[in-house]
Amino acid sequence: MSAQQYTAIVLNGGFGQRTKANQPKQFIKLNGLPILAYCLLALQKVAEVERILLNFPAGSQAQVEEIVKDFAITKPVEYVEAGATRHESVSKMLDQVKTDWVFIVEAARPFVSAKDFEDLAHSDFKNVSLTLPIPFTVAPVEPSTSEITGSLERDKLRNIQLPQKFWTEDLKKAHLYALEHNIIATEDATLVAQAGLPVHFINGPESNFKITTPFDLALANYMMRGETEYDD
Repeated sequence: MSAQQYTAIVLNGGFGQRTKANQPKQFIKLNGLPILAYCLLALQKVAEVERILLNFPAGSQAQVEEIVKDFAITKPVEYVEAGATRHESVSKMLDQVKTDWVFIVEAARPFVSAKDFEDLAHSDFKNVSLTLPIPFTVAPVEPSTSEITGSLERDKLRNIQLPQKFWTEDLKKAHLYALEHNIIATEDATLVAQAGLPVHFINGPESNFKITTPFDLALANYMMRGETEYDD
């Protein structure tokens, strides 16, 4: 499967309100580089990636194009304005995928690596997501009453990571299923499963977290400083 060519869908359309940074989080600089640049530089190293579909928040296409140019991304990049939801953004870009295989990744994961994509490409599974085991106890609750209503087996739960890889035809079928059943998905591996198509997982690196909150941003800055200080 690793000889197959992929289109990489890069989800870069969020405004990052939870980071409280007064700008889209993908433009925040970590160790002198905008967060978006780290994802693009990782994809640049992946031989299987034929083309990049990159979305952007309304009004920011020029800023995104400048980052692509500044960091010498030579793979073909096509720009797509973000949809109203993550689900809509994926659907819009999926319509433009011409390869049999597709990667999906979020720009707000600055520690994603070329190896993450290569591990997915080399996996024998057709549709596969990176995941992490859950190291803490989780429980179902009733928010309206603040009641804990039971227990869950954490060995049978996983924290979904990105990137993910899909057979393009299966992902399109899953999005058609979502349209027919009025589903708005928050990510695509669970949507593929919900549509009755096979999807598997492999463990990813703990460092590959998504920047969502001010704490995530502080942690990423700390980790970047550590890599700079100890990198020979």
